[in-house]
Amino acid sequence: MDPASLAQDHVVGDKDDDDASSEDDGDASSGDEADVSESFEQLKTGREAVNYGLAGSVIGAVSTAGVAWTYSRSLHGPGLSFVASGIFGWTFGQEIAGHALQLYRLDTLTAHTKFLEWLENKCERYS
Repeated sequence: MDPASLAQDHVVGDKDDDDASSEDDGDASSGDEADVSESFEQLKTGREAVNYGLAGSVIGAVSTAGVAWTYSRSLHGPGLSFVASGIFGWTFGQEIAGHALQLYRLDTLTAHTKFLEWLENKCERYS
């Protein structure tokens, strides 16, 4: 199954309901499903940052390569300018995303780890 569809099918109830279900199932990891839902939201925010990086990369690469083509009609100048400016634009886009989406507040490693643990448990149940 697709991880995104599993995560969207996942409905989080009250924390008390989750604790009660974890005691009934005997599965200690299902008690923190609210944390997994929060982690999934953090991962979605992290993926939105890619759009900022992509936009910065395109803007930087095309504009700088256009200026380089204006002054140098040889292919290697605008080509190198296109590649380097794409990398620099991606970096600046990621920095802008970090401030605009407040990514510095997120613990993405923990969020990713919790999501993968949840997904593994979900897949084990379906198999």
